[in-house]
Parts: sequence; C-alpha cells; structure tokens
Amino acid sequence: MHSIVGFKDFIFQTHGQIIDLTLQHIELTVFAVLIAIIIGIPLGILISRVKKLAGPVIGFANLIQAVPSLALLGFLIPVMGIGSAPAILMVFLYSLLPIIKNTYTGLMNINPDVIESSKGMGMTSKQILKLVQLPLAFPIIMTGIRISAVTAVGLMTIAAFVGAGGLGYMVFSGVQTVDNNMILAGAIPACLLALLMDAIVAKIEEGVTPPGIRKADGTIKLSRKKRYKFNKIQKIIASCLVVVLVGSGIFMATRKTDTIVVGCYNSSEQIILGNILATLIEKNTKIKVEKKLNLGGSGLAYTALKTGKIDMYPEYTGMSLVGIMKKAPINDPAKAYKVVSDYYLKNYGIIWLKPFGFNDTYTLSVRQDTAKKYKLETISDIAKVGDELKLGATLEFCNRADGYSGISKVYNFKFKEFNSIDGGLRYTAIGNKKVDVIDAFTTEGLLKSYKLKVLKDDKHFFPNYDCVPIVNSKTLQKYPQIKPLINKLSGKITEEKMIELNYKVDKQAQAPAKVAEDFLRENKLIK
Repeated sequence: MHSIVGFKDFIFQTHGQIIDLTLQHIELTVFAVLIAIIIGIPLGILISRVKKLAGPVIGFANLIQAVPSLALLGFLIPVMGIGSAPAILMVFLYSLLPIIKNTYTGLMNINPDVIESSKGMGMTSKQILKLVQLPLAFPIIMTGIRISAVTAVGLMTIAAFVGAGGLGYMVFSGVQTVDNNMILAGAIPACLLALLMDAIVAKIEEGVTPPGIRKADGTIKLSRKKRYKFNKIQKIIASCLVVVLVGSGIFMATRKTDTIVVGCYNSSEQIILGNILATLIEKNTKIKVEKKLNLGGSGLAYTALKTGKIDMYPEYTGMSLVGIMKKAPINDPAKAYKVVSDYYLKNYGIIWLKPFGFNDTYTLSVRQDTAKKYKLETISDIAKVGDELKLGATLEFCNRADGYSGISKVYNFKFKEFNSIDGGLRYTAIGNKKVDVIDAFTTEGLLKSYKLKVLKDDKHFFPNYDCVPIVNSKTLQKYPQIKPLINKLSGKITEEKMIELNYKVDKQAQAPAKVAEDFLRENKLIK
C-alpha cells in the first residue's frame, strides 16, 4: 500500500513532465511510422512487380532487424549527431520490414484468376493495382503497419539515450537512480500508448477496408448503405494534427542559432551539474538555454560537443584521458588537466574551464556485512578472498585501462564471478546480494543510500577524475560573458558537497533541477 501511495504522489508531482515526455514520444513515433509507411508500401509494391528485387530488399530489411538497436544508434550518431533525427531514422529502419514484407505477401497471395479476370475486363495495370490488388491485400498490409506502430512505441524509448526525449527519459533516469516510481512513470504510459496505437490502426483498417473484403482478424466487412463522412469539426481536428506534426518535424530538424545547448551523460551527478550550468546561464543572462541531458555515456556527449550538437557539458579528466584519448592514467591532477585541455583545444577547439572542485574517481565498494565477514578495508584485502566474491561492474569499467583490466593486474585479484551490470542496477544487485563487490564513483549518493563500505585504494591505482565544465570555443567567441560566469563555480563543489547533492536526488527523490537551483541560491550565484 505504501508503494502505491508513493507512486501516486510521484505521478502527481511530475504529471507535467510525464505529459510533455508522452507528447514527445507520440511525435517521434508517428513521424517514424509515417515515413516507414510512405516508403515501405511502394517498396512492397515494387518488389511484387520486379521479382528479382524481392530478395535483396527483404534481405536488407531483415539485416536491419538483426542489428541491435543500440548498435544501430551507435552507427548513426557519428553521421547524424544526437537528438530526434537518429532516433527517428533508427525506428523507421526497424519499422520497414513488417510493412514491406506484408505488402509483398498480400499482393503475391492474391488468386491469379482474379488478376486474369481483371485483365479480361480491359483494366490497365494501374487500375488492377488500385481497384483489385491493393483492396484485397489491404488487411495484410494493415497488419504489418500495426506491428510496426506497436513496436515503434517500445523502440522509441531508446530516443532518450541520444537526447531526443520521450518516455525513455523517465525509464533511463529511474534505472540510473534505482527509482521504481520513475521507471513505472515512463513504462506504464509507453505500454498504454502502444495499446492506443494498436487500437487506432485497427479503427483505420475498419474504416478504409472495402466492403466484402476479409479483414486481418478473419471476419468479412459487410456493406453499409451509408458511407461515413467526416464532419467539419473532425476535418478541422485532423488538419490541426497534420499542421502540428509537420511543424514539430521542422522544429526538431532545425536548431535555433541563438541558443546554448547544455548536455551531460547518464548519471545523477551529471544531470545535476548539467542543470547547474543551464540554470546559471539562464538566470544571469538573456541567452536561451536548451538542455540535452541524460545522453548515453561520455563518448556520446563528447561526440555531440565535437560535432556542435551541444555547446558544453561536465567532463572528467580521467575519463577523457583514458576513455577518449586512450592514454595511460596520469596520477598528477595538474598534469592530467593540462594534457587533456591541450589535446581538446588543439584537435577540436574545445576549451576546459576551471574545475568544479571535486575528484570523482573510481572505487570498489562492498556491503557492510561482507566487509565485516572478510575483514575488508583496502582493495588489497580483496586479493586474499576474491575467489569467494562476485563482482558487478559497469560496462565502462569493464572495458577501460583504468578499470578492471588494469586494477586486477596491479592488485593481482580474481573474482569467483564477474558480471557486467550498468547504471544503478549494480546497486540493486548488491542490495539483493546477487553480487558482493561493485565499482562506483566516490561521490555517488547511492553509496550513502545503500550504506556501502568504500575500500581504500592503497596502491593509488585510480587516477584523478577532476570534474570540469568543457565548452566549444565557438560558443565562447559568440557569448564571451559565459566564461567568467561559469568559472564562478570553480572550487564551489567539494567531494562532500557532491555526495550531498547526489544523495538528495538518489535517496530523497528531489528533482535534479531543484537541487541545482537550491545549490546556486545557497552560493549566491543566482537571485
């Protein structure tokens, strides 16, 4: 009962955001499916006429379906950047197969005698297609459209991964912060939206299927004496919807030149810092600010900044040095800062401003009962009992030189079991005793929430991860006033302060935007 009440309260507090994200989700999904229909049906008709194209076209559509959605996005991001464009293209490509295949199947399964009879009546090929083949194939075509529409709703949740918005934003944020209310607030509307899409397409099928044709459910549509017509109000509503969709498409495809876009990747800390930067600029200047928060990882945020899709985001020296530049870790903070700032400026015109003031480096953490049982104080202690413990680590930690591959060599340990668990899910896993050890960043609020013991890095393996706002130099040239403004944050956020801010979001379920604004007011950086 308590959880139900809590969920109701959460919905009440965030209903405005949920409505906005749902509308974004609808716009993105409808655009993707409409494009798939416009291209898929003609392709299906073409391959039914030119048989030698059927294999390659359907084979290509099958191949696209076989590529994991995140991998497909990974291919599209370097070409199209972030935002709605790659998300729409990804869902469009996945929606093609059912539409093409069902159009082709529907046309090819028509009784040849019917076609011959139509030719005998003197019909041209175009007339046969329009008056005979398409009406007979229509129920099967509509089945393909229904499959595409319902699937597209679920696929579009990944749009949040590339900063396009939609209900996936709530799901990803909930997973990151281990907030079931937030996950449900994104998942339930997405499920309802999928059911609604299915019902709408079914109604369209019912309305446009000619009398006497067998529908997808096996029933035959009966003839009606009076043909249904749209009244004036319905025509006005339909026209408005078309205008909104077209207008939204134009808006999503363009970016205002007088706007600064603040980005960040997918963690509570990053979203708080992204909001701090955005609110600081918004409240102290007349510059318009757009937020592209919760991007799927440091590599994606870096690509977005490099290609001009965003103007700034918070980054870590260690993350850039090892993850982006593929260099060996540097333990001297000042030297690490100089190396990354010189590299970014020389190669991409990206400027590293003054550090926020905290070092958010990696750590290994265990439950208190595990620490007590095995007498764990330092990472070196793991080496003695590692073969009895299970490790759950993020994908990034698993694949970085300053992550598992490096630390396991320095400390010479090996775990009983090694699992890749991303985001806040690793906290759920250690809380449920599915794993015994997790990687973490020292300022994560969830460490405090789960009362985990942070093991001391006694061999000083992990380099500094000083957090720094980084900005495109072109943005600073256009808006020179933001450099001294952002540099006012220098030294204002200590490790203890960042833990406190993360805890407010992760445990107390405060909105990151509110936590950011409260911090700025507390430090008299905004009025």
